[in-house]
Order: sequence, then structure tokens, then C-alpha cells
Amino acid sequence: MENHHRAGFALLAATALVVAGCGGLGKMDKYASTISHTVDPSPLIVQGDTVHVNINGNFPGKYFYRKALVELTPTITYAGGESPLKMAGFQGDKAVGNYTVVPYEQGKSFSYSDKVAYTPAMEQSQLMLNILGKQGKKEKPFTAVKLADGVITTPYLVMSDDRVIMAPDKFVRVTTHSANATINYLVASEVVRPSELKDQDVKDMNDFVKNGMKNPRITWKGVTVNAWASPEGEVHMNENLAEKRANTGSNWIRNVLASNKVAAAKDKAFFTLNPRGEDWDGFKAATQASSFADKDLVLRVLEMYPDVNKREQEIKNMAATYKEIADGILPKLRRSEVSLNYEVNGYSDEELTALSKSNPDTLNVEELLKAASLTSDLNEQLRIYKEAERLFPQDYRCANNVGYVLFQQGKSAEAEAEFQKANGIMDNPISTNNLGVIARQKGDRKKAADLFAKATAAGPDVKYNQGIIAIQNGNYASANSNMAGQNTFNAALAKMLGGDAAGAGTILAASPDKDSAKGHYLAAIIAARTNNADGMRSNLAAAVAKDASLKDKAMKDLEFRNFKDSLGL
Repeated sequence: MENHHRAGFALLAATALVVAGCGGLGKMDKYASTISHTVDPSPLIVQGDTVHVNINGNFPGKYFYRKALVELTPTITYAGGESPLKMAGFQGDKAVGNYTVVPYEQGKSFSYSDKVAYTPAMEQSQLMLNILGKQGKKEKPFTAVKLADGVITTPYLVMSDDRVIMAPDKFVRVTTHSANATINYLVASEVVRPSELKDQDVKDMNDFVKNGMKNPRITWKGVTVNAWASPEGEVHMNENLAEKRANTGSNWIRNVLASNKVAAAKDKAFFTLNPRGEDWDGFKAATQASSFADKDLVLRVLEMYPDVNKREQEIKNMAATYKEIADGILPKLRRSEVSLNYEVNGYSDEELTALSKSNPDTLNVEELLKAASLTSDLNEQLRIYKEAERLFPQDYRCANNVGYVLFQQGKSAEAEAEFQKANGIMDNPISTNNLGVIARQKGDRKKAADLFAKATAAGPDVKYNQGIIAIQNGNYASANSNMAGQNTFNAALAKMLGGDAAGAGTILAASPDKDSAKGHYLAAIIAARTNNADGMRSNLAAAVAKDASLKDKAMKDLEFRNFKDSLGL
């Protein structure tokens, strides 16, 4: 937005034909209106809570009186006050002072830049040039010159659609499990001894199958039997022995299933047998984990024998020497490991909803979090999340989600307390992001930015929140990057402020906010920037129909300056 103005710029220049070198301050003032200048942007525009002013000008030759000094102070004036920018001083080539010298014959070009903090009163304002001429002891205020209108405040249309994040549940309706039992054998034997059937894990397996048949949520999926031999025997014999042990282990669990009337007990495909041969790796691990004094020596010696048969003989010899090996390690390697695989079918959505009301204490944390997600009623969500928070106070997700609902209900202070509680339980990116949202909406963008930087692992919503701050900070390239792929009002606003009005229109058209009052108002601005008068008028009419206060705003808004007399309002 750049306009070239031909107006007075008291200290810039006049022509040599009009003002002689011996002229004084009065003539410099008189002919200042003949000087051209450029202001960028024009009208002025707020960016990052700041109004930037850039002026390019020229003092032509034979304008600037040689003994004169001029102080130039661009000033934004508005009802009830003004905001002066920094003063720029210039002096003739025979004047005494420390200002920038303007040669009388050649004149001088110059550039000026400064910025000032925006205040709401500046929305209806003008950029004026206040000029004070000095010569010796004389001072003369020149006639002030209007440089530009200001200030466009479109960046302040930004919506507070910050994204707080719900901590997700990990509910899985159908879960996979295994019940396990180990059967140990005597050396060189595959017989399942009665004493083994009295071991606790074997009895637990029997009880589990019996009780499982009474549970309609359990689905039997298969049996896996892994079997080994201890590594002190001959390789071929151990392979056969492992296979036999797999069979006897399988027969045992098959009988357990059959006695409990599990239909799959008759299906061969239900059973997977994996004879593993001799368990050399198990021997090494058990020896290393043991506490007998010579275990490192034993392992070093055995590692010296790459020949399997020789190594087996050495293990047998060491077993005869070391009681720890014979009695503590080898017997545990002669085994079948039986795994009964099954699925548990969790509660249906209807059951979760009902139980969350009638008996929430029977649900685990994942089930409660899932139940809360099944309703769109914020009060009901809040009730369930508070139950989860009561029952599982060490799970940060419960407190975070209580805060999430409170935030949606407009209770920001209560929400902030819950987010802080959640981070106190476990420092996590989700609650950190949510605290960043609270901080931004309270006006602390610096704190919010720091929190969002720590919360990036929480996902793309954090980048969107960073995009809102980028719009407010006037960093539109960053805002567009962070909001890429988002079809929202703010994404459209960032695109337009970045200079792509057509792209902004495309995003806004796909936004759920397109039919809101602000959506139509932004569409009108986009139309004005693309010189679409009809589109501007129709969208302004729609905006005002939804929010009558926008009529007064539109009448004063410099975005529509080129259509001032044809707004249709």
C-alpha cells in the first residue's frame, strides 16, 4: 500500500527559480508545498502492535537557505492527542550545528524510518509533518503538512480460536492376552510328571480356562508351545527330545481345554508347536545371572569350543563338577512353555456410557476417558472426567481433560488450574500447550510463545497456536507457515496480510467461519484489495446484517478508502 503524495514538505525543497539562496525561513515555509515525497505504507498500518513510518524525500538544489536549520518531526495525530516520532534535523551548508548538511547547489535526497507503539485512538488519525525552522536566535514553526492517513487495523481482526488439546484415551475394545505355564522335565525325558501339575502356574492355567468359559467376553485364539532340551546331550537327541516335549506339553493343555468343553481342543490348527532343540542361549543367560563363583570361568571355557558336540561334552563335565549347574541351571532348561492366547472383548459404547453413570468405579481409566468422548454434552463430559480424576489422580490426562471442558465452558481460570495440576502430575506437551493458550488470551504473548515452543510434540494444533501469535507479532510469513493447510478465518487473515489476497479468499471460502459476521467482513476487505466492488458491497451488507456494529467500523475503515462513497451501507 504505497501512495505518492505531492504536498508540502517544508524542509525538502523548492525550485531555484522561486527561492533565492539569500531567502529566509519565511520563503522556505512559503514554497514547501511544492515539494514531492513518498510515504510507505500509505495509509499507515499496524503490524505487531507497532506503526512503522518510512519516508523518502529530496531537497532540490537552491532551496535550503544556507544558514538555516530545520527540525522535522513526523507525528501521528488523533482525537485527544498525538504520537510524535523521532526528529530528523537538517541544516544549510553554512549553518552552525550537527544536523545533516544539505548542499545549497546540489540539494540532497534522504530516507527516514521510525516506528511508534499503536494505540486504539490511531485508528482515526493522520500522519502530519511538524516542521520547526531555525536561523540564529529565530525559530519559526512551518505550516504542518499532511503526509498520510492512518492507521489500518486489519491485523486486529484475529480470532481467538486458539486450540486447547484433549489428552487422548488409549482404549482398545478388543485386547490380546496370553496365559502362560511352564512344564519342566527330567533329563532325557518327555514325560509330564504329576508333580509338575501341582505347580502354581499350571494350576492357575487350569483355573483360568475354567473361569474363562464362564466369561462371554473371552475368545480363545490358539495355543503356542515352545519346547527345549538342556544343552549337555547330543544334538540330534536334543532336537528329538524338544519335539517330544512340545507334543506332551500340547497334549496337556489340550486335555485342560477339552475337560472344560472348549471346542477348539479338537482343532489341530488351534495348536502351534515350536521345538527349539537345545537351549544354549538359555544356558548362557542362566549361568550369567547365577551367583556361583566360577560362572565367568565356565562361560569362557565353553566359548572356546565352536564344535557343538565338544561343547556339549564340556557342559556335561562341568555339571559333574559344579552342583550349581547340575541342580540350579540345567533342570530349568528342560521345559515346555505353554501359552494360551485369547482376546478380551471390551465394553460397547452403550455399556461404557451406562456404566459411567451407574458404576464408574468399575471402569479403568481408559474406559472412563473413552466414555467421556462418546458424548458432546459438555456438562456430561465434565462429570465423567471428574470421576476419572477422582479414581485416577496420578493420570495427568484426567486433570487436563477436566480443564479442557472448563475452557470450552468459558471458565478459563478454573481451566488454568487444572492444566497446571496436570503438568504437576507429569510435565507433558498437551497441558503445556493449553497453558500457552491461557497465557496468550491473557495477553502474555511472550510466555505463550515459550510454552508453545516446549509443546511442539503435542501435534499440529500447537503450530496453529504459534501462527496466531505470529499474526499478532506481525510476522506473517511465519503465520502462513504455521497455518499451512488450515482453512480457518485466521489462516485466511494471515494469507491476506502476507500479501496474497486471492489465496486468502480461497482459504476463507473453505472456512467454517465464512458465514460469520467477521467472515463476511474479511471477505469484504479481500474484495476491496482485489478491486471487486460488488463483492465488497455484498459482503459488507452480510456482515452488518449479522453484526450492526460493523457498519460504523466499515465507514471509518481505511481498507475501503477507495470506495468511500459507494459502500452501500
